[in-house]
Amino acid sequence: MCGITGYIGDSQAAPILIGALKKLEYRGYDSAGIAVLNEDGFTIRKTKGQLSVLEKKLENETISGSLGIGHTRWATHGEPSDINSHPHTDVSGRITVVHNGIIENYLSLKEWLQARDVVFISDTDTEVIAHLINYHIQEEAREKHGLLRAVQKVLARLEGSYALAIAATDYPDRIIAVRKDSPLVIGIGRGENIIASDIPALLSHTRDVIYMEDGEIAVIYRDHVEMLNAAGDRVIRPVFHVDWDAEAAEKGGYTHFMLKEIHDQAAALSDTLRPRLKDNEIVFEEPGIDESFEGAERIVITACGTAWHAAIVGKYVFEQLARIPVEVDIASEYRYRNPVQGRNDVFIVISQSGETADTLAAMRLAKKNGNRILAVTNVVGSTLAREADMKLYTRAGPEIAVASTKAFTTQLMCLYLLALKLGRRRGFIGDEDYKEYIQALSRIPSQAEKLLAKQDLIQRFASQQFNKAKVFFMGRQVDYAIGLESALKLKEISYTHSEAFAAGELKHGPIALVDKNTLVVTVATQKRLFDKIISNIREISSRGGASLVITWEGETVFAPVAGEVFAIPRTEDCFSPILSIIPAQLFAYYCSILRGNNPDKPRNLAKSVTVE
Repeated sequence: MCGITGYIGDSQAAPILIGALKKLEYRGYDSAGIAVLNEDGFTIRKTKGQLSVLEKKLENETISGSLGIGHTRWATHGEPSDINSHPHTDVSGRITVVHNGIIENYLSLKEWLQARDVVFISDTDTEVIAHLINYHIQEEAREKHGLLRAVQKVLARLEGSYALAIAATDYPDRIIAVRKDSPLVIGIGRGENIIASDIPALLSHTRDVIYMEDGEIAVIYRDHVEMLNAAGDRVIRPVFHVDWDAEAAEKGGYTHFMLKEIHDQAAALSDTLRPRLKDNEIVFEEPGIDESFEGAERIVITACGTAWHAAIVGKYVFEQLARIPVEVDIASEYRYRNPVQGRNDVFIVISQSGETADTLAAMRLAKKNGNRILAVTNVVGSTLAREADMKLYTRAGPEIAVASTKAFTTQLMCLYLLALKLGRRRGFIGDEDYKEYIQALSRIPSQAEKLLAKQDLIQRFASQQFNKAKVFFMGRQVDYAIGLESALKLKEISYTHSEAFAAGELKHGPIALVDKNTLVVTVATQKRLFDKIISNIREISSRGGASLVITWEGETVFAPVAGEVFAIPRTEDCFSPILSIIPAQLFAYYCSILRGNNPDKPRNLAKSVTVE
């Protein structure tokens, strides 16, 4: 969750560190800080609150030095405070550390250090690391590789997850970076190198990056990088060239990243789809995907949050189009419930970042039991992509806003492609139907663009309903899955009490909560169930609840019973979620704005949940 950066080169480090941390704000944080090395040692400035608070603190101060590390912290040990903010130092002040992750055995290590008269200043687990390095570096007598050897000794004692950036006054020509279960990327420049938790922090300096693998240590100098694996052996890591447009990580004229990313969806869906359609045939460029379902008897899909909602849609679509049983699990539940796994199961794992801790753990459990792993992710080189047997990239591009939008719809597009290809191979989709499905998918990007042109209608509706105390979403089949995602978006960024339920469950409890302070949004794209949905809406209206129906263009059956109807372009019923979610995303966005919130940075949330 936290954001890490580090710089070594010929330029002044402080402004570069601050600039990189700004690009990492989307990860969620409650404090920020930097440490810059100069002739007098480390100059450390850190504070609780937004990065702007730290910037104000630095306004009238010049911090010199061309080596430094920085951090945005999300509290896990010790409440948010100036003292608990990173960077942390050892007792001598000669070693400084920033850390993302959780050291699970920090209490026993802390007690061990305290027994040796080490005095702790903060309540964090990170401070343990700085003191341990100081302890072990004394054994190395500040040899040429003394800092590295001390770090290796400390890593052998740590339990948990971590990404670390470490600097020391006695080694002013290097930064040591470590990665275990938390992402870390190295940007390779000319006469300078920079590290960060994610690519957007690097793009203004370089497009050439090294993705660190689990257990690796990097010794980063101004003009080169030395990589070691967990065994301490030198390794050569490939350098990837990032071809993202730098503007893609900026707002591009939109008020917020979230609104930009909602509007990015037409282009992102096209980028996901277009390279995989050739002569009306689905062709996966990624190796192994076509063969991954051979002999499959069941599909298991696991994910967290928004990706889990995509997985629920995937269940309906795989079962409908490919007639194969599908089980969907929240990753945090799957990893602890001793699941029954079949040898012929295909395990699909979905994660935008490819770094979600629970999702990675679930994948590793499945892999340990011999299942084939197919990752659906957005980030090339992420842990999920590297560890899975096969990977299918969503190609959504950088997603900066905490609340996911284009990542979700591109995940759906990938699942549709997989289900169609599998249904075709299993003989459940004939030639004509297959062609019609392909044509329907091809139209979706332009349909999304058409839908987005009607955002003013949603903005007007939000201005009338944003102050509702309760908002419920209901639907049936895939519409229920979209209700879940819609409710999540609204609660994430507007802080409105919001939940979703299958429409048939209305009488089994939720109707007791309906009153004049309630809005019920119904997603209705399954025509054979319209009569049932109309009955549900009447029950809502008779109890004073306001209602909005999201349905197909040209449908008139809901107008007499619903307060408002929002129409989406027609496509195949099973593909409706990719369009019906867009008005719900816009509704959540405008409710957030009208309530005075910042939709890009909702309270208490982080973009990538890289710890449990």
